[in-house]
Amino acid sequence: MRTHIVWDWNGTLFHDMEAVLAASNAAFATIGVGPMSLQEYREQYEIPIPRFYQRLLGREPSAEEWLKLDDAFHARYRELSTACGLTEGARELMDGWRAAGHSQSLLSMYVHDKLVPLVDTFGLTGYFLRVDGRSGPAGGQKAEHLVRHLAALGEQVDPARTVLIGDAADDALAALAAGAHAVLYTGGSHARAKLEPVGVPVVDSLAEAVELAGRMVG
Repeated sequence: MRTHIVWDWNGTLFHDMEAVLAASNAAFATIGVGPMSLQEYREQYEIPIPRFYQRLLGREPSAEEWLKLDDAFHARYRELSTACGLTEGARELMDGWRAAGHSQSLLSMYVHDKLVPLVDTFGLTGYFLRVDGRSGPAGGQKAEHLVRHLAALGEQVDPARTVLIGDAADDALAALAAGAHAVLYTGGSHARAKLEPVGVPVVDSLAEAVELAGRMVG
């Protein structure tokens, strides 16, 4: 069976960290937390997101605070993300992976109804066997979504021959829980120091990630 890549979107294929940072700083302002630099954000960020906010506040956000945080983030992100593009070389890497006879799909924690048209705007829909975004509340972890994603792909893919490429420790934890492999990319939401303790390969470019995916289960 061919090797399959499950791509993450935000911070991996979609180079949106500047928009994410600005949106996060807008959210922080609603709870009286000062702005962060990109490096500070990458060193502090974690999933599930409520735990990230809890650490910043020193306590768990109230339900009202969580709604303010979420609304402020998404309002600012919608404004800024339209100027973001694909990570350099991403399209060529997907072309090459497909030309080599392998398959790929997309799984994101970005809300499904917004993800699908955005992916289509870049002309990428045809690259993927399946595109899934988040349904349900924001702020959760990816494992259960990946299990459903792989189940929906059915016999088209084998989890044991699947590599999830993402930018967060949670991506790797999801892959391991689903019986798949993972490679983590340092160009997104997490600093290398936050990724390495998970115990999966960590790389500095998507080209390295794809090359490694081919060798891991090739």
